[in-house]
Amino acid sequence: MEIREVVERDARREAVPILRQLWSDADSDEILAWTGEDDYHLFGGFVDGELVAVAGVLVRSVLHHARHAWLYDLVVDESQRSEGYGTELVEFVEAWARERDCESVALASPLAKTDVHEYYDELEFDQWGYVIEKGL
Repeated sequence: MEIREVVERDARREAVPILRQLWSDADSDEILAWTGEDDYHLFGGFVDGELVAVAGVLVRSVLHHARHAWLYDLVVDESQRSEGYGTELVEFVEAWARERDCESVALASPLAKTDVHEYYDELEFDQWGYVIEKGL
């Protein structure tokens, strides 16, 4: 799999159907807008020129984390899952984050997604807390 940053609007538009597999309640224009924000990095995994997986990352420094890469989006197209593409993307993001002096890669996941938690556990991610929020 070839991994590269997806920057141009038309290329990001190609990623929207894959991202909607994770963010099904977001509309296409909304997804296209946030993937174009200056500090958001969208990486695409391509097999034979076809986009099969994406990862969206922001680099942040906040009180509860030192400088880190926050993995907002990791989605492998449903028809391409279980081929190792997600793991390749995570490993790419880890290397990319190290190059930018990040101390960790972090993410949030819904409590009910136990299969996702097991996946990240296999990749040696540590669950150290909960994300807690209140809608306004």
